[in-house]
Amino acid sequence: MVDVDSFIDEATAEIREQVGDRHAIIALSGGVDSSVAAALAYEAIGDQLTPVYVDTGLMRKGETDGIRETFSFMESLRVVEAQERFFDALSGVVDPEEKRKVIGEQFIREFEREARDTDADYLVQGTIYPDRIESEGNIKSHHNVGGLPEVVDFDGIVEPVRDLYKDEVRQVARALDLEEVVAERMPFPGPGLAVRVIGEVTPEKVEVARDACHVVEEETAEHDPWQAFAAVIGKGTGVKGDNRVHGWIVSVRSVESRDGMTARAQELPWETLQRIQSRITGQNDNVARVVYDVTHKPPATIEYE
Repeated sequence: MVDVDSFIDEATAEIREQVGDRHAIIALSGGVDSSVAAALAYEAIGDQLTPVYVDTGLMRKGETDGIRETFSFMESLRVVEAQERFFDALSGVVDPEEKRKVIGEQFIREFEREARDTDADYLVQGTIYPDRIESEGNIKSHHNVGGLPEVVDFDGIVEPVRDLYKDEVRQVARALDLEEVVAERMPFPGPGLAVRVIGEVTPEKVEVARDACHVVEEETAEHDPWQAFAAVIGKGTGVKGDNRVHGWIVSVRSVESRDGMTARAQELPWETLQRIQSRITGQNDNVARVVYDVTHKPPATIEYE
């Protein structure tokens, strides 16, 4: 495990050395990785840092309001409304790798725009070790690693937690006194709900996935999963009232893990699964059925794309 105090000292010193007397922006998502990177950078360079949260339209339910509240102590926080640009960029894209690359490029373009407005030369981001391993091993491109475009308009990209696993990042978060809602929250993919929608990303499918994920997170909280969520995986026939419907199939996934490199499907109680399916199908007339994913990692990845 990481020596937290030494790590914080070394990471802040490295950030100061890289950025010097210039300015940087931090790609803030609200997850523990980017939040720790933001806290380290804020401690290292203070007013030289501008935190930027991009609302892609692919985020968790209530995420944008939560970001504004949690990071209100950073007066320079900028919230970018970019939903339309992301959906336009993803229109017609169905290949999972292409999705990640489209999202990675769009993120960079948003940050470049914000950097020009704030005279920032560096981008700080919360890339962690498993992100690099999966991207370099061609398992999947992470939006902040393999999904980055070849040309970026920054003098450098600063990654203070690049050598840490998720559980180590949480250790650092606790040492930095980050709020529990940030330090202990379950992982959320950088490309957001786009990788919890099989096929083309549309506002309708994303909204179904967002609401279903919220239900799953609430209903599985007492079982303390590493990660629990829902994905829209296709369409199937169902019955709503007296009517036959051809609606969305939602797959529920809940796993146990230490660092995300491997994972075991969680054996949720039948009563929990029934509450989940009842809420998801009851709240959305366009959902025809709910299934539970029992596959471990490997052979599956945790996310669907």
